[in-house]
This record gives sequence, C-alpha cells and structure tokens, in this order.
Amino acid sequence: MRLRLTALFLTLMMSAAHAGPAPQPVEIPLASGVLHAQLYKPEGAGPFPAVIALHGCGGLSSHSDPVLPRYRDWAERLLKAGHAVLLPDSYGSRELGPQCRVKEMHVKARRERVADIAAARAWLMKQPFVAPDRISLIGWANGASALLWAVRPQSAGRDPGPDFRAAIAFYPDCRISAGLGWSTRVPTLVLIGADDEVSSPPACRQMVEGARGRSALARIVVYPGADHDFDRAGTHAAAAPEPGDAEARAASQKDVAQWLAR
Repeated sequence: MRLRLTALFLTLMMSAAHAGPAPQPVEIPLASGVLHAQLYKPEGAGPFPAVIALHGCGGLSSHSDPVLPRYRDWAERLLKAGHAVLLPDSYGSRELGPQCRVKEMHVKARRERVADIAAARAWLMKQPFVAPDRISLIGWANGASALLWAVRPQSAGRDPGPDFRAAIAFYPDCRISAGLGWSTRVPTLVLIGADDEVSSPPACRQMVEGARGRSALARIVVYPGADHDFDRAGTHAAAAPEPGDAEARAASQKDVAQWLAR
C-alpha cells in the first residue's frame, strides 16, 4: 500500500512539474471530414503571429496526452515568445495510429498532409486573434517532409491572402525533393544532425544548395555530433539526450527563434 501511495505521489509530482498551459481542441473542416487540432493561444486579443506545427510519423498525441512532450515543449516555447501555435493531428483525425513502420502509409506527406496544412492555414486566416501575414510552418521528420512539399512554388494556394511568412523543417527526408529539383517560395530553414541515420544530411545539403538562384531564401544547418530527433525533450535520466544532441537542441532553439523573428 505504501509503495502504491509513493508511486502515485511521484506521478503527481512529475505531472505538476511538467504542468503548462493546456491546449484548446479545435475542429477544422476538410474536403472529406474534419481535421482535429490542438491550439495554444497567447492571452489577449492579438493579432498574434501564428505557427502551424506538424508532427512526425509517431503522431501528435498518446492515450494520456493530447500533445506529446516534444511538441508540447516547442509549443510552450513559441507561446512564450508570443506566437499562437496550431498542431493539426493528421493521423488521429483519420483514426490512425503511428505510421513510422507502416509500409503503405494511408496519409501521404505530399498529399493528405499538404491538404491539412492548407486547411489549417485557411482556418487561422479567419481567426481575429491571428495576424494573417505572419503565419509560419514548423515540422518534424514526416511533418517536415510535408512542409517541403507545401512550400514549393507548385503548391501555392489560389487565395489572394498573404503566403506563409517562414518555414522550419527538422530532419526531413530530402531524398525525393533533392531529386525533383526542389525550391521554395518562402524563406525555409532545414535543421538536421550530422549523424542522422534516418534522414540524409547529404541529400538535404544537395536539396538546399540546388535551390540557390531559383528560389526564395533556403538555408540548412547541420549540427555536429547530433542524431535524428536531437531536439526531443528528455523527461527523465534514461531519456537524457547525448551531448551532441543536447548542444544541437539548445542551438536549434536559438535558430528557430531567429528565423521566425526575421
């Protein structure tokens, strides 16, 4: 009994230590259904700059948490800096679980996830608390790959409103984009670890360098000694990042802040 009470106490203490602003669930209309999302909104009327944050292949949430620690950590950082943050749930909205090891993914980065980005942007443009000319994108892994498709000139929306202000892609899979002669219509920053064995740092370099002279500003930062997922938020000792990842995570926080402040 005492052990159970101790475990419960520790659980409550950990929850309290990680307590932060609660996101607001929102529903965004899609052509074929509803896109569920979580919204972090600063206090006040605004208008605020906004960021659409795109989860990786593991999904946005878990059974006990509407926003996983990595994305919650970034959302809270962006919120403190004065941004509204919208996190679309591309998998949960379609009643799908994590897609990391699924051979035939039902939600494609270049198709459904790009449509989700467009729907999220259209929803934000209608909100009075959002500055419509200051909506940016940030994505991780599969979400970053979707971002690369969404910012291509060929994917420009037909509405007359302002385009995305900026885009930041954490360790996307650049191999297809590099082969297709990728370019971007909005300032785009790619962040990746030099030791990333999941994504390909050389392909991302090739993609960004190949866009020079025929693209909006595109830049890549390769963090020495950092692996895939270097920016993850460690929640206990066993999950503590490697030194290279810890340095890259700290550096990426500064790089993101500077890119969004452009």
